[in-house]
Amino acid sequence: MTDLHKAIRLIYNNAITINGNTKDDTVVVDDNGNNLTIDWAQVESQLSILQSEEQQAIIDAKNKKASAKSKLEALGLTTEEIKEAFGIWGSQCL
Repeated sequence: MTDLHKAIRLIYNNAITINGNTKDDTVVVDDNGNNLTIDWAQVESQLSILQSEEQQAIIDAKNKKASAKSKLEALGLTTEEIKEAFGIWGSQCL
């Protein structure tokens, strides 16, 4: 679970290795070889932030495509030309 590991690394910058994919089996070792005690409430909060950022990035990408399509249409390109040249049209821009 990459997002879990990413969230842990963002909170514990001295984490060297992270093994496991759940609360129950995750072991985090710091740069001194010590096991870290994980604050799971903090990790869950960070996971929520990461998920929100990922969702926003998807929305932003769709909005940029829609904006590009609109600008190309304003320049006089047809639907077919836009689709053929750039692959942006219809549901991809919604």
